[in-house]
Amino acid sequence: MIPPTLSFLLFTAVTLIAAASAHFPVSGDIPTFREAQAFRNGKECRRAAWSAVGADHNPAVIHIAMTLDATYLRGSVAGVFSVLQHASCPENIVFHFIATTHRRPELRQTIAATFPSLTFRLYYFDSNLVRGKISYSIRRALDQPLNYARIYLADLLPATVRRIIYFDSDLIVVDDVAKLWSIDLGTHVLGAPEYCHANFTNYFTRRFWSNPSYAASFKGRDACYFNTGVMVIDLMKWREGKYTEKLENWMRIQKRNRIYELGSLPPFLLVFAGDVERVEHRWNQHGLGGDNLEGLCRDLHPGPVSLLHWSGKGKPWLRIDSKKPCPLDSLWAPYDLFRHSSSVSSVFTDS
Repeated sequence: MIPPTLSFLLFTAVTLIAAASAHFPVSGDIPTFREAQAFRNGKECRRAAWSAVGADHNPAVIHIAMTLDATYLRGSVAGVFSVLQHASCPENIVFHFIATTHRRPELRQTIAATFPSLTFRLYYFDSNLVRGKISYSIRRALDQPLNYARIYLADLLPATVRRIIYFDSDLIVVDDVAKLWSIDLGTHVLGAPEYCHANFTNYFTRRFWSNPSYAASFKGRDACYFNTGVMVIDLMKWREGKYTEKLENWMRIQKRNRIYELGSLPPFLLVFAGDVERVEHRWNQHGLGGDNLEGLCRDLHPGPVSLLHWSGKGKPWLRIDSKKPCPLDSLWAPYDLFRHSSSVSSVFTDS
């Protein structure tokens, strides 16, 4: 059931989906986007200092990390647009983008042209860091090196960045991101919505559970599933605890013994499950992309919504372009800045 606060988006955007044509970039091309309007701070916003170091230390600044590549760029741009549109102090947000491709200059130019007022940095992620540690999973997209970049945020970002929100590229935010940023992590390294009703044993193979030393890794922990597409991370604690090394260790074990099936998620569960600061479920209404095999349509989970996440195989831009959208994909459509053909663009601007 769709909450009343979102129903208006569903009905006003459904026309956009019905009119959308299958115009998406050829594989490898960098898509183009319409320029977003400039978003300005309200009078209540604390002024941010934008010197190279000052912004990192300024408590008024919100740091958000996302990955960039040609395949998911349309989703990333929609995500950024949604954050800015709902932020109370959009000029106080710094985006930290991570890319592996040699086409980083083109990606930088695309982001700068789409969001002329955006403060952002672009970092290079060396895929060789994980080449020998990745084992195949049930969906090819989960095997891409960039999917593992979230493990290396503490190394990629400057030491002066002490806290970060990590967002996947297939989500939109429909609330003020400052609310998520301000959560108290307490003694925890990481905060995320937990889903303790999920069958935790399904995330690991029989080989894992039949090995006493592996299974004992959860001993004494009230381990629950959490989705790594939305995380608030204390980078200082991460660095001090050498959590990148701990995650890498499980990736090496996986390479030898095949103890899980799902890309970069299980190492996070192995290291952090049961030691996560619980965030309200409203901040990750995940699974809207269906499962990892078929990507069928799904409904929202009960309760309020601050973030919609199309985790799973089905991505809203692909389903829209193929003229086979799911009902909730219309909630994503208003944030899509992809430059369509003139006939489709007129529908977006006239509605």
